[in-house]
Amino acid sequence: MGGGDREGQQRMVDEAAAALGSGAHVMVQAGTGTGKSIGYLVPVLTACATQGRRALVTTATLALQRQILVKDAPAVVDAVEAECGVRPEVALLKGWNNYVCLHRVSGGYPETGTLFDAAEAPGGGSGAEAPATDLGREVMRVREWAASTDTGDRDDLVPGVSDRAWRQVSVTKRECLGRACPVADECFAQRARDRASEADLVVSNHSMLGIQSMGALDLFPDIDAVVVDEAHELASRVRDQASCEVSQPLVQRVARSARAHAKVDTAALDTAGAALGAAIAGLDDGLLLDRPHRLGAAMAALDAAVRDALTQVEGSSADQASKLLAKGALDELSGAMDAWSRPPEQSITWASRPAPSARDATERLIIAPLDVAAGIGTVALGARPAVLTSATLALGGSFDALARETGLMVSGVPWHGVDVGSPFDAASQGILYTAAHLPVPGRNGPEPQALEELVALAEASRGGVLALFSSWRGAQAGAEALRGETDLEVLLQGEETTSALVARFRDRRDSCLVGTLSLWQGVDVQGPSCRLVAIDRIPFPRPDDPVARARAIDAERHGLSGFRAVSLSHAALLMAQGAGRLLRSREDRGMVAVLDPRLVTKGYGSFIRHSMPAMWPTTDPAVARASLERLADALDG
Repeated sequence: MGGGDREGQQRMVDEAAAALGSGAHVMVQAGTGTGKSIGYLVPVLTACATQGRRALVTTATLALQRQILVKDAPAVVDAVEAECGVRPEVALLKGWNNYVCLHRVSGGYPETGTLFDAAEAPGGGSGAEAPATDLGREVMRVREWAASTDTGDRDDLVPGVSDRAWRQVSVTKRECLGRACPVADECFAQRARDRASEADLVVSNHSMLGIQSMGALDLFPDIDAVVVDEAHELASRVRDQASCEVSQPLVQRVARSARAHAKVDTAALDTAGAALGAAIAGLDDGLLLDRPHRLGAAMAALDAAVRDALTQVEGSSADQASKLLAKGALDELSGAMDAWSRPPEQSITWASRPAPSARDATERLIIAPLDVAAGIGTVALGARPAVLTSATLALGGSFDALARETGLMVSGVPWHGVDVGSPFDAASQGILYTAAHLPVPGRNGPEPQALEELVALAEASRGGVLALFSSWRGAQAGAEALRGETDLEVLLQGEETTSALVARFRDRRDSCLVGTLSLWQGVDVQGPSCRLVAIDRIPFPRPDDPVARARAIDAERHGLSGFRAVSLSHAALLMAQGAGRLLRSREDRGMVAVLDPRLVTKGYGSFIRHSMPAMWPTTDPAVARASLERLADALDG
């Protein structure tokens, strides 16, 4: 049924089975290569087959979701059927706009105009559609695919299309016409929900679980057990999903939709939107520690205008489909008003003012829930047995930080954490080199000495470098230094799609891949192509990060250290994830080089080191370079 560390995988099977039997919650830390998905799928699908249970698995990434659906779940289903004589059904459930909308792709939704930018046929007639732009060609290809696909799932369209093109052929749940749609019986999104409602195991994502946890919708009724894979990302994904934003351009767009579909008098909306824009423009960028009177008055006026517009929609003579579209647009503002109505101490509210050079210069007000743990623990997980798993759950040797974030401490259900180990011998496969002689990194990008160290290490390794930076400015400086001082091929995040860059990095053994935070968790390259992982600095949150700052203030309010509860836990998690890019198989060898001396000179450094793979440590640059040179010689020999 697939590979993995047999001992660790069996321990995970036993822990998951025990949780299912007792109704407990368990956090299972399982290193890369353990075979985590098999470790929970075996007991969960067995319980589905033998006890009639229904279960939910959520993930943070599409890659893992697809691995479960295409590889791991089918293998376990076959084994369960052979053993129990019952074949459990597995179904996928995604957000509404992941599926092509047949009504829209066929020319529905008149407010979007033509989907195809069709050129006129010769002679000025309206003959066969001939898309005149790249966008039109992409949308035409989706229309042809929509006529043959069984799922309508964007991930099944190969090759894919741009986000811009997909927006032309999909709708959000708010935009959906429901039973008023002329092709409702053929709706791909609704079919997916129907299949999920009948399946024994539903595979979904953390954002969908977030909708459930915030009480917006009951997306997973009659679920008896929950598995959260990549659980270290659960709280942040739920908070992101529950965040709302409001801006003058958004109000203007909603007003246009309400006028076009339901002939709503939007004078009050327009006035309120202008007042909101002026109020946001008067705010400092970043976290609001209080709510200014002018902003409060603008939001109150907007709330009243939205309510009035919704009343007008209800009384409109427009057809049902048009009224649904108008209401769907207004509901986007209603959600922001609901978020604003929460007590200020329960919210994180900040103003976002993009840089003048940004393509989208919209000034926004963003409102996020401060506490997502209560919703996760009491609603999403509740009294059901639950398994939360990841390669990174024990920070500083303790599960408490992530148990607190993911609601286990407020669920009322007994919980415990267990580390089932790793199939790798980190101490013999990897070296942790901390450049203790370097200056402490500043906030304005890497110091010249750090860049010199990176170049020296890359030359000693002769490539195979994954250079992880905590800022975009740092990544650019790192790539520039490597390109200017070495003959190595340097791939910089942003110059191509991330997937294309990672594929090139994997295929070209001696290249260098340079990037920022998304690469700290998103690269899985086995073999010598990734033999040196360089980390420029401990990735503490920026001092002006509104979410981290608000959470730290709240932690202090509850008698905890804001630094340890928020900033240090955040940094330790990312350092563990970044270091985890090095060893992806039993054959991998290499070094993690940290260009930040605080890892060994500060008291909190031990907390971070205990969160990382236990590699052989050194602070001697000569030892580090000699080790990399020997590894490169062995590869070339």
